[in-house]
Amino acid sequence: MPHFPQVRVGEPIGHEALAVFPLFTESPAGIDYLLSDEAIAGGTVTVEEVSESGSVPTLVVHNQADSQVLFLEGEELRGAKQNRVLNTSVLVAARTRTLIPVSCVERGRWRFRSHQFGSSGSHASSKLRHILKKSVSSSSLAGQGHSSDQGEVWREVGRQMESLGSHSPTAAMADTYEAHKDRLAEFQARLHYVEGAAGLAVALGGKIVSLDLFDKPATCQKVWSRLLSGLVLDALEGTPQEHPGSATVEQVLASLHDAPWKQTQPAGVGEEYRAETGADRHASALTLDGTVVHASLVTAV
Repeated sequence: MPHFPQVRVGEPIGHEALAVFPLFTESPAGIDYLLSDEAIAGGTVTVEEVSESGSVPTLVVHNQADSQVLFLEGEELRGAKQNRVLNTSVLVAARTRTLIPVSCVERGRWRFRSHQFGSSGSHASSKLRHILKKSVSSSSLAGQGHSSDQGEVWREVGRQMESLGSHSPTAAMADTYEAHKDRLAEFQARLHYVEGAAGLAVALGGKIVSLDLFDKPATCQKVWSRLLSGLVLDALEGTPQEHPGSATVEQVLASLHDAPWKQTQPAGVGEEYRAETGADRHASALTLDGTVVHASLVTAV
C-alpha cells in the first residue's frame, strides 16, 4: 500500500458554498518533474492524437525533456480532434513516447482544430472526477487498463451544461467554463493558495467532495487554482452553503490510511494504487520509489 506522510489540516478558507482546507506535510523535497502545462508551454512536450484517424480514449505524449512530466487526473487538454480530460495521473519518463488514457469532453467535434493539444488551465468538476475515478478504478483493478465510462462522462458534461444554462455547438465542457469565467475568477481570487500547503481538501455544501495531496508544496501551489475551477462549477449549481469542520477532513484522511489498497499497473512510470473507502468514495495514489507524487479521493455529491 502507499506510504502516506503525516498530514496537518489547516484552517479553512471559504466562499459561498465552497470551503477549502489546506493540507500540510513534513515530507522531503519531493520528486523531480515538470508539470504538463509547464512542459507544453516550454515546447519540450507535445501531446497529439495517436494517428490521423485518432482514438478517443488515447493520446500520445512525446517528452523530449530530460525531466519526467506529470499529468494530473481530471486536467483538461484542448485542441486536435476533440478536447479530452486525463483519466488518471501519469508520470511520463524523460525522453520517451508514452500513451496516456483520456476521456472526451467535447462530444460534437471529431475534426482537427490543431495538431497538438494545449493546456486549458481547467480541471474536471468533482462530479465528473467521481465518474472517472469510479469507472477507471473498476477497469484497472480488472486488468483492463484505465478505461472510463465514456457515455457517463458525456452525460455529466451535458447535465452540468444544462444545469448552468450554458450552450455549446460542439457540447464542449470548455464552453461551460467560458460562460462562467467571471464567477470562476471571483472564487479563485477568494480561495487563494495557502503558503506551504502540499494538498487541499474541498467541501461543498458541508461534505468533503475531493482531496488532493502532492509530494511537495510547489506542485500544489501551481495547480491549486486549476483544481478549484471544476469545483466552482459544482458550487454554482445551487449547493447549500454549509461548511464542515477540520475533524471531518481528518476522518477522510484516516480513511485513506485504512483503505483496502490494491496495486494496479500505472499508465507511466511509478506505482499506482486504488481503493474504495466506503460511502461511495474512490481513491487513487501514484507513487515513485515510495514517495506519494499525487494521491486523490473523490466522493459522490
